[in-house]
Amino acid sequence: MHSGYRRFLFSCLFLTTALAAPAAVTLAATPQDHARYYDRDHKDYHNWDDNEDRSYRIYLGERHREYHPFAEARHRDQRDYWNWRHAHPDHEGR
Repeated sequence: MHSGYRRFLFSCLFLTTALAAPAAVTLAATPQDHARYYDRDHKDYHNWDDNEDRSYRIYLGERHREYHPFAEARHRDQRDYWNWRHAHPDHEGR
C-alpha cells in the first residue's frame, strides 16, 4: 500500500506540473511593453500595444522630442499624451 501512495503522490505532482507549465510559459512570454494604463482625467483605460506606440511616436514627433518609453515618461508628460490622444482618435489602428 505504501508503494501505491507514492505513485499517487507522484502522479498528482506530475499532473499539477503539466497543467501549470503552459500558464507559466504564457506569463513569461508576455512582453513588458503591453501594459494597461489608467487615464485619470478621462476615467478610462488604455492598452499599450503597437498601435498606441505608433500614436505615441507621432505625438513625440509633432513636439520635436526624441523617443523614450512611455513608462519612463514623467507623470505630467503621460497626462499630456492622454489629453492629446483623446483629441486625436484618428491615429487609432494606423
